[in-house]
Amino acid sequence: MQVQYLTNEEGQQTAVLLDVRHYRRLVGEQPTDPDLLWGLSQSELEALANSQLAPAEQARLDALLSEQKQHSLSKQQNEEMDRLLAQIDQLTILKTRARYTLAQPL
Repeated sequence: MQVQYLTNEEGQQTAVLLDVRHYRRLVGEQPTDPDLLWGLSQSELEALANSQLAPAEQARLDALLSEQKQHSLSKQQNEEMDRLLAQIDQLTILKTRARYTLAQPL
């Protein structure tokens, strides 16, 4: 959070300037749009918008998809692949909401 202080001629801090998002968070003002990720900082939103599936899980999904091309997967493998694909879907939704939040005017 970037904060700026206003000082008087004696150098005493007399006021604080902060961006609107942080002000709204401090006063408890909630947005009406349910898709906004309220309460996250700019850097947190950017990190979320750029996040990816964990490398080990991505490698496992790639292996399952490759194996599926060769032959049918077992029930357990299909369930594992479905779980990983569901995680990707949820992550995609969160990333999209983070980007949407970042695109909103202050």
